[in-house]
Amino acid sequence: MMGNMRKLMNPAFLAALGTLLVATAGLRAAIHYKGVYLSKLPIEAPDGMLFHTLPTSFGNWERIGADAVLTAEVRQELGTDNFVSRNYRRTDTSDRIVVELHCAYYTGMIDTVPHVPERCFVGGGLMPAGAARIVPVPIDLDRLSLDRDSDPQRHGGPLYTARASNHQSVRLPSGIERLRMNVSRFVDGRSGQSLYAGYFFIANGGVVPRAGDVRALAFNLTDDYAYYAKVQFTSSSVGSAEELAELAADMLNSLLPEIMRRVPDWVEVVEGRYPPDNPRRASVS
Repeated sequence: MMGNMRKLMNPAFLAALGTLLVATAGLRAAIHYKGVYLSKLPIEAPDGMLFHTLPTSFGNWERIGADAVLTAEVRQELGTDNFVSRNYRRTDTSDRIVVELHCAYYTGMIDTVPHVPERCFVGGGLMPAGAARIVPVPIDLDRLSLDRDSDPQRHGGPLYTARASNHQSVRLPSGIERLRMNVSRFVDGRSGQSLYAGYFFIANGGVVPRAGDVRALAFNLTDDYAYYAKVQFTSSSVGSAEELAELAADMLNSLLPEIMRRVPDWVEVVEGRYPPDNPRRASVS
């Protein structure tokens, strides 16, 4: 015991300990001064709006059948209860064109970005047919309006708005005018039928096409909160990744403002106005 005490009282040990304590205090002070947030708070959409409340009809699309009902085990594997999996049929053609929409919302300290088709579809027995491709989603930019209430320098460039079904003007994510999604082709080994699945992510007010890019947005060190939403389209009615992107764009022309009503308005978050207990509110005031 006395030997251990003598070691602890050794001047070299005490000097090293003092240096460590000073460095720790300095790191904490620097983190506070720089506005760095190493832990992220969960955040939900205003009024508790969830993805299963997305419109069942919009534009040239209407729901067919009922929403997918997942077992408790599958919901646990999915990692969220805020999701929708729903089939839509295009109504302006005699051809049978069906697209499955899947949206899922995650918030707080998320370690990984789960459940992309490259993993889940293969696990479900489908075979990948070629490498995934990033393709542009040609949404109608004429439907968008420049958001003059947000600072482009503060929010990563100019932002746009679009009208929702309730005639509300809704902010869209940064970079939406360059929207792209990650598309893969799969083949059913039993029937030989092929289908295409494509997705993108909305995260902390931006959009990215790859799962690996989500962390760069949702875990920005200067953000108090973290969320991301996966938006995925799957169809066997198309013959190429570009065709799927065109159908996704046609749906998003009407549906994107509705999706954005079900995630936080990131300008309001950054400015400290949402949610009511936003830690930035006091500093803004």
